Amino acid sequence: MDDYVRVGTGGHLVLALHGWFGSANAWENLIPHLDAEHFSYVFPDFRGYGARKEVPGEYTIAEAAGDVLALADELQAERFSLVGHSMGGSVMQWVYADAPERVRALVGVSPVPASGVPFDEQTWELFAGAAEDSANRKAIIDFTTGNRHPDAWLDGMVLHSEENSDRTAFAAYLQAWAKTDFHERIEGAEVPVKVIVGEHDPALGEQAMLATFAQWYPKLDLEVMPDAGHYAADEVPVTLANTIEVFLDEH
Repeated sequence: MDDYVRVGTGGHLVLALHGWFGSANAWENLIPHLDAEHFSYVFPDFRGYGARKEVPGEYTIAEAAGDVLALADELQAERFSLVGHSMGGSVMQWVYADAPERVRALVGVSPVPASGVPFDEQTWELFAGAAEDSANRKAIIDFTTGNRHPDAWLDGMVLHSEENSDRTAFAAYLQAWAKTDFHERIEGAEVPVKVIVGEHDPALGEQAMLATFAQWYPKLDLEVMPDAGHYAADEVPVTLANTIEVFLDEH
């Protein structure tokens, strides 16, 4: 698998995993602010996304994690850190569960917990309809960023999502990240974990993390980022880049 974006030449390899609405290119606002001398960042696409839009699969968390480990092997990376946004936060934890000895540290950005995400019926219908309906995608992005951003920004996020994901894969991944519960595999893990959430994210904010990540990871460092919702890499890229690297520098 050679469909990824690589930035930097440093000795600390970081694999950055995108979210449900994202792709490898969804990190582009973050990239100018990264330390390319100390770190090497690799931004892969999951199957059905971006450069791998045509790659078939089962579109599960386990499969995505297996692809990440295969990429690490391809890069000849014995050890690495992981950054995971939203759905990528679930995949990140599965990678750790499969190969704990290879993972230096985890950084979740509004990450999906290893228990999945509970939905009421109305919200599930909104999310389940997003594969086919642009208006649903826009409503979800608006809701998870606190109804604070202009239409032009929301429309741009929707366009990126639709252009960079296969509809069938996108629909399947909702089941994967929302309904996959493997928290018993990571409960009590001593790996260093940083979780960054947006102040304006009503779905995967501070309370959700206190009920999940804080219960499972003894070394959790939880930070609430002002002026951000669910998409910190787009909303506050300078602040997010600094926060990630200050943490990773310690590991």
